[in-house]
Formats: sequence, structure tokens, C-alpha cells
Amino acid sequence: MPEILRLAAFTDDPQGGNPAGVVLNAGGLNAEEMQAIANGVGYSETAFVDGDAVRYFSPEIEVPFCGHATIATAVALAQRDGPGERVLKTAAGDITVRTQQEDGGTITATLTSVAPHVQDAPIVGRALAALRWSADDLDDALPPRVAYAGARHLILAAATRERLADLSYDFNDLKDYMNAHDLTTVALVYREDATTFHARNPFPVGGVFEDPATGAAAAAFGAYLRALGLVEAPVRITIHQGDDMGRPSLLLVDLDPDPDSGVHVTGAAVEISAS
Repeated sequence: MPEILRLAAFTDDPQGGNPAGVVLNAGGLNAEEMQAIANGVGYSETAFVDGDAVRYFSPEIEVPFCGHATIATAVALAQRDGPGERVLKTAAGDITVRTQQEDGGTITATLTSVAPHVQDAPIVGRALAALRWSADDLDDALPPRVAYAGARHLILAAATRERLADLSYDFNDLKDYMNAHDLTTVALVYREDATTFHARNPFPVGGVFEDPATGAAAAAFGAYLRALGLVEAPVRITIHQGDDMGRPSLLLVDLDPDPDSGVHVTGAAVEISAS
């Protein structure tokens, strides 16, 4: 059995953020073995590293790209080899990661996504029904879209923070909808001010009710804001996630003016005690 590291990403507190498994010596593992390990770890994703190549598995499926597990992987590599920059090869494409050690010893990582794109959202009414939301629950200023920055996410904006806080959805119905439209998560967001957002991410296709921090969705959401002209780049977006789950997470999203450029997502990661 290879060594499995456990880190919480997008936090400097092991009790916060999104836990990820990281296997740094995965070269001898096949897909079935990786899937079994990820299922046993039980986190929303476990990353398997073979040189510069990385694969990501949830408890039920392989996903092309996972932001929080990328941040965790970058920090684990920095702990082993020292901070710096490297390029990780994923199923979604090459992802540049840059790590640095902050005052106090915490290591932060910044990933740069693949080129993003945004498109119209399919059959939003079915998604709303599965979420037990109505059209009146949506913020008209942030229209539904599907955004991609390594994985596909349906973006739905809540009109109120209270609507976002009350998450009780039909797991199987939402999973069926997402599978039908090749969606990795549903990114539910609430806009606090021009550059501050709160987010929640149901992930039933991976066998997980909700992610406490979703870097891939944060990158996709940044691309969405830029593509729809909802922010003026260059700009930094702050996303708070996990508060409603008791695992507060902080995701920083930086956008360049070029609409075809990758999105930068920054966060810390810390080891989770084996005990």
C-alpha cells in the first residue's frame, strides 16, 4: 500500500478547508487500484502523482481536474522538495502550480487553470427542482451558465444568503441531471459585494453530498465573472466556502484581462493529523 498523505486545502487550520488525499508515489498503481484507494480514503478527491502526471479520483469516479487536491498536491510536493514552480500534467491539460512559504511556516499554492470557456446552461428548471429551489430564489444579475476551467460546473446564484445556507437537495435526481450534462459539481454562489462571494458545491456524481472548498469550481466561476463582464479584470475575487458545513475555507481567485487566459486560484494547505 503506498503512503497516503492527508491535507486540508484552502485553509491554515486542519479542522477547516477541504480534505484531500495525496499519493506521491503512484507510478505502480492502475486505475482500479487508485479508485479503491480513493474510496477507502473517503475524501471528495484523492490525487495520485506519477512524476509530473496527476490523476484525481473521488470515492466513485475519476475526474479530469480537481482544484483542492491540486493545491494539496502542490503543498505536499513543496514540503518534500521545497517551494517553487512546476507544471502538473492532468487529464484536463497542463496546470502550472507555484508554492511559497509564508511567515509562520504555512505553505500556500497558486494554480493556473487551463483555458476556460462559458456556455448557456441546459434545462435549468430540472436542476432547480432537484435542489428544491424556485426561479424566484435566483439572483437575476448573475444568470445561470455552465463554466469550464478544467471541469464543467453549473453556476447558479442565490438571491439571498439565507437561500444559500438552506441546502437540502434530492441527491439521486441531481446526480442524474449532472451525469446527463457532464457536470462535475453545481456551483451555488451568493454575491456579498462586488468581489466577495459565498459558495456551496454539491458533488453527488462523486458520491459526496457537498464539498467544503472547490478550487476547480472557483476557477470556473472566475471565468464566468470575466466572460459575462460582471467584474473588471485584473481583479482578485474572494470566495468563502464551507462555513455552512463547519469547515471554513478561503479561495482567492485572480483574473487577468485576457478572456482566454487561465484563472489563478490560491490557497493554503496543512497536514491533517493521523490521529
